Amino acid sequence: MTKYEKGKIVTGCVTGITDYGIFVNLDEYYSGLIHISEISNKFVRDINDYVNIGETIKVKIVEKDDKNFHLKLSIKDINYRNSKKPRIKIEETKSGFSGLKKHLDGWIEDKLNETDSKS
Repeated sequence: MTKYEKGKIVTGCVTGITDYGIFVNLDEYYSGLIHISEISNKFVRDINDYVNIGETIKVKIVEKDDKNFHLKLSIKDINYRNSKKPRIKIEETKSGFSGLKKHLDGWIEDKLNETDSKS
């Protein structure tokens, strides 16, 4: 695979956080580690202040190991977080879950009948 090259910025998903770094999954083959020294130019007290597990971030490739499908990564000096859209507050309606409650049994019954007819 040649899509990952040293110096390239790619997108990955944070799969783990330890005292020494952040594990990132890039695709079904490649994964990598952002060592604590590659997180910031400043002192990193708590890695959890920078990322969350499950978050999609941008990372810079520092080194590539094709044999083991492993990458050494960095988020230093790049805008690693995807631009955040402001969250929209969900207002509770007066009816609450009553519409769901009213229709749920029928929807379940329909799906069960549909599944049985396919068997």
